[in-house]
Amino acid sequence: MLPPPVEQDAPTWVASMGAVPADEQVVEVTLQGKGNETVVLQALHVRVVRTGPPLPWTDYGTGVGCGVSLRAFAVDLDQGRPAARAADGQRPFPYKISERDPEVFRVTAHTGARDVSWYLEVEWSSGERKGMLRVDDQGRPFHTSASSGRPAWDYPPGSTEWIEHQEG
Repeated sequence: MLPPPVEQDAPTWVASMGAVPADEQVVEVTLQGKGNETVVLQALHVRVVRTGPPLPWTDYGTGVGCGVSLRAFAVDLDQGRPAARAADGQRPFPYKISERDPEVFRVTAHTGARDVSWYLEVEWSSGERKGMLRVDDQGRPFHTSASSGRPAWDYPPGSTEWIEHQEG
């Protein structure tokens, strides 16, 4: 098997293989107002489009990435009605943004039992105006699948080969 690409080339590599994130998917979104008006971000909603049994594919992990702590939220996609919950000591919604004061939100969605297609909606208001902003994968829902019981291979940082992952 070929080694994985460098981190900045990973999205193209993953898309070319038709792969989906296993067990966990991290979505980062930066929200910023326009002009001088303040925008109040009222809520962050999780919308599930489809669920099914986990995909029967092999799980490949690259061990890439360590994140910066931002406005962190967690989603349990295995719940009947998944919701974004404040994580890592963050406060829940609402938040205020403006052109000069954006916010960056990191949503970490988990599943241990299902294959889930989902997206986020940000409920906002500014003066008399209000609306809903959809956050998805370039017009498509995000897609996350559990990997329990699947063959798994890791390519740890500094490694020169794929290593079979041992449960334990």
